[in-house]
Amino acid sequence: MTNASELPRKLTILGSTGSIGTNTLDVVRQLGGRDGFEIMALTGAGNIALLAEQAREFGAQLAVTAEDDKYEELKSALVGTGIKVAAGKAGLEEAASMAADWVMAAIAGTPGLAPTLTAARRGADIALANKECLVSAGDVFLRTIKQGGGRLIPVDSEHSAIFQCLTGEHKQAVERIVLTASGGPFRTWSRDEMANVTADIARAHPNWSMGLKVSIGSASMFNKGLEMIEAKYLFDLRPDQVEVIVHPQSIIHSMVGYTDGSYIAQLGAPDMRTAISYALTYPHRGNLNVERLDFAKLARLDFEAPDEARFPAIRLARTALERGGLQGAALNAAEETAFHAFVGGNIGFLDMAEIVETVMDRLHDGRSATTIEDVFAADEEARRHALEIITTKEKAA
Repeated sequence: MTNASELPRKLTILGSTGSIGTNTLDVVRQLGGRDGFEIMALTGAGNIALLAEQAREFGAQLAVTAEDDKYEELKSALVGTGIKVAAGKAGLEEAASMAADWVMAAIAGTPGLAPTLTAARRGADIALANKECLVSAGDVFLRTIKQGGGRLIPVDSEHSAIFQCLTGEHKQAVERIVLTASGGPFRTWSRDEMANVTADIARAHPNWSMGLKVSIGSASMFNKGLEMIEAKYLFDLRPDQVEVIVHPQSIIHSMVGYTDGSYIAQLGAPDMRTAISYALTYPHRGNLNVERLDFAKLARLDFEAPDEARFPAIRLARTALERGGLQGAALNAAEETAFHAFVGGNIGFLDMAEIVETVMDRLHDGRSATTIEDVFAADEEARRHALEIITTKEKAA
């Protein structure tokens, strides 16, 4: 059991009202709550009722809504509590600047990049659940972490698994890492069957309870593609050392293959609180109330190679890895833009990969990022190209 005195004391959660954020607060409850931790800041978006409830329960010093027009609503919800309220990009920066020694980076999408960098610059330990920090800005982000002096601890279940499997091992003994993928709800569907699915169908994940963006990313396997790029940066790997295997049961969360032919895997029930707890208590382990595996009841564990013809996101991620530079930023921005168009009913499920590939090819010019401004410029350019393609598709429909 973890000694409470060894845990970080001051916490900030960027994105507290989402799936990762709410699970993080549940872990905090289990490991001591307000008696064990001081919540410096909580941030959310439009779910003001939940954000205010969280801020009151944990006695946060600051509550921030990312939506400027929700400021008065949040202020009214917290009147008389003494909790400071802020909004918008400035509010997120204020939250990230507070003196928390552990920051959960769980704001989805590119909006999470700037505040996470701010926290990293001042040396906070970053529990990373935001993919864009590494997919779009890997070199810049890792340099910022190093300069700030904090630790980077992965929160995605797959990367947490790899992180745990590497503990105590020599990097030169690593031959490959294998990221497991559930295959999502369309694992056995043909492309013709996937052509007409809606966002409501695509969001129904068979194993995990996640937000809309991650759920649909799992269905298209873009989520796994982004994780491939993250893994390269997190663990300093060559593109050919990153593999994906479909594992429908989601019991093995990922594994590491070593030069002597051994594989070390991390297993557990599909529950994000396990990875979150490890990030919070690292290098120790907390006493967490989550489901334990019953190996006698595990009838089988299945594995199959990902079908890149039906799920081209894996191929596109590998292309981004091999090309390097700003291709990750182009892939991510185009995928985000296509995702919103799909959810809005403007394009089909299969159109997302086509749009991403076209944008990546258009922006394949050898550029790389030396500053975060380079990343934002590439992100904006990729989104503009993606919107042009989407508009053309809408007119042709």
